[in-house]
Amino acid sequence: MLPSLYISHGSPMLALEPGASGPALRALAASLDRPKGIILMSAHWETQSLQVSSAAQPSTWHDFRGFPPELYQVNYPAPGDPELASRVARLLNDQGLPATLDADRPFDHGTWVPLSLMYADATIPVVQVSLASQGPAMQYRIGQALARLRGEGYLLIGSGSITHNLRELDWQATHDAAQPWAQAFRDWVVQALTDNAQSALLDYRQQAPHAARNHPTDEHLLPLFFAYGAGTAFSVAHTGFTLGALGMDIYRFD
Repeated sequence: MLPSLYISHGSPMLALEPGASGPALRALAASLDRPKGIILMSAHWETQSLQVSSAAQPSTWHDFRGFPPELYQVNYPAPGDPELASRVARLLNDQGLPATLDADRPFDHGTWVPLSLMYADATIPVVQVSLASQGPAMQYRIGQALARLRGEGYLLIGSGSITHNLRELDWQATHDAAQPWAQAFRDWVVQALTDNAQSALLDYRQQAPHAARNHPTDEHLLPLFFAYGAGTAFSVAHTGFTLGALGMDIYRFD
């Protein structure tokens, strides 16, 4: 059975400057059986109602501005899987989570940046599940509803960032230096996941130290709950910070 994963995808520049995350993602992918397909929830697809991407050949969307020209030349031509997308939607609907198909959704950078480092050949079909707006408990239920697919050879991934306050990045920080408030939040999450403290995690905004400072908005943490809902045996695959406050952790749930 494949695990579910939570990946901190950092800046879009990770695709060109992978730092320590690149080898960690490549090693993680190499340690797993090759997936039949990937089902991914990205922080960069927020919707009011739950949607599933069903395009046969999604385009690569450079959903950012102000980066070097070469980044806009990166293409990740992985196929979609309309049949898998329909099954994912059925599983969600069967669990009381109404979901519809979106045949036009491209791959946003929360999808193609980490996958370009894990599976550079871009031949594994990828289906995205949107980040519906109902908070941690909703994403946890989505993960639970799709967990059975792990046993059928599908890899479930939540893609975000364990800390994400772009206004407080320190552009002079040394590579692994972390702001104390960012480190404290990251450590609280890891301990809560280690303890499988579900109620505390779902209420992280009230219980975790510096929660609002680390996540002024919570879209980059919410995919964690998707991965957590799909598998509970937690371990840390990679840890680190860039720019003082951007956590680059990678977690797996077996």
